[in-house]
Amino acid sequence: MRLALYLLALFFAPAIAAPPDAVISRPLSELAIHPLREASAQVVSLNLARLSAEIAARITSIPVEPGQRIVKGAVVAQLDCADTRIAAQRAQATLDSSLARLKLAQQKLQRSSDLAAKNFISSDALDARKTEVEVVAAEVKLDTAARAAAQRDVGKCTIRSPFPAIVEARLAQVGELASSGTPIVQLWDTSRMQLSAQIQPDDADSLKQARSLFVSQGDEYAVSLLRVSPAVNPATRTREARFSFAKSAAPPGSNGVLRWHDPRAFLPADYLVRRKGRLGVFIVNGQTARFVPLPDAQEGRPASAAALPDSARIVTDGRLTLQDGMTVTQR
Repeated sequence: MRLALYLLALFFAPAIAAPPDAVISRPLSELAIHPLREASAQVVSLNLARLSAEIAARITSIPVEPGQRIVKGAVVAQLDCADTRIAAQRAQATLDSSLARLKLAQQKLQRSSDLAAKNFISSDALDARKTEVEVVAAEVKLDTAARAAAQRDVGKCTIRSPFPAIVEARLAQVGELASSGTPIVQLWDTSRMQLSAQIQPDDADSLKQARSLFVSQGDEYAVSLLRVSPAVNPATRTREARFSFAKSAAPPGSNGVLRWHDPRAFLPADYLVRRKGRLGVFIVNGQTARFVPLPDAQEGRPASAAALPDSARIVTDGRLTLQDGMTVTQR
């Protein structure tokens, strides 16, 4: 009987006399990390323009080469303008003729008006003079428009870049007969460069609050978020984000990586424990350890700390043997 009581005493004594577990805890603010996010990205131009001939003429020169940077207004092609200039001269001569006839008709009208005031000509004859002036004035308007069109065609003999650009390709050759619409050069518009990045749908919110960098061939470029497309690419399951360059832009077509630090707080995977099939962390509330499950937490990966209060103290040492509700002391 004594032996049995002695054995019972030995069995229950540790449970009765066991002191609270000693743990070490640290504030969430000291442990929180902001993971580095990355996404593939490419520099694109809003304009990849093909400049074409607007009139039918032979190409006399293409003074630009692929890869060359050019300014706005730079000549990229010259067409043979001889026939167009002759047409413009004809239009000018026709206009000069109609202007002379208008002047003569106005003079005749003035003399007829003077004679009509003295009853030397009939009202019908005066009306005929007025009609003649109106007809010739209409011809002057037509000839003026024809001259403007001819002069505009002369301007089309010289093809200029509508923006600062990089020459992507020459699409025609000197000596070729270009018709209206024949592509001659292809240009990248360097005044409207943007960065296109393919991001995971879950990263869209964090990207809006973060400072981002584009890294290409060892060079870094500061970029600012313009928008994130609400559409998800069905093939890659990503969303497109567009950025503007803060200062200098990378060359069009450059590939690289978009990098940003997630502004949301995450806990390192080392502090996660599993209880009742759920991953979470232990926090110290007074002298009690409380298990807080972290939604969407995964083994071996940092977990979002959104479910934790900012003032939480995370158990860093001694957490492996803890159970929810146990009494603890701080080491």
